[in-house]
Amino acid sequence: LIYFQYKITSKGNILSSGSILLEYTPIPADFDLAQAYPNPFNPRTNIRYSIPVDAELVMSIYDLQGRIVSHLEKGIKNAGYHEVAWDGSQNASGLYFIRMSVYDAGHSLQFNKIQKIMLVK
Repeated sequence: LIYFQYKITSKGNILSSGSILLEYTPIPADFDLAQAYPNPFNPRTNIRYSIPVDAELVMSIYDLQGRIVSHLEKGIKNAGYHEVAWDGSQNASGLYFIRMSVYDAGHSLQFNKIQKIMLVK
């Protein structure tokens, strides 16, 4: 949030004054899937990602056999910096994969990244 105070004057007379509160949301330049933190984790890890345009996002967790364990995000997301958490308390210890796929309005793949994470109980 940004808070502005202003005063408009003309020949020494105040014509108007006041304040305004603006909400500023930074927009990233590129798609990114940051390293999950903590990793290794028990039982929860945080995943940060950024998308530079409004787009359809699918972010899922897969096990070693390639089976979907959980859908973290699915649907249209606004451009910006985002964070989601995965709680693996109902899953066995081991290696898992985060896959982030982003599609444009024509359903063409714009970004795809896979990252390893380790659940240690």
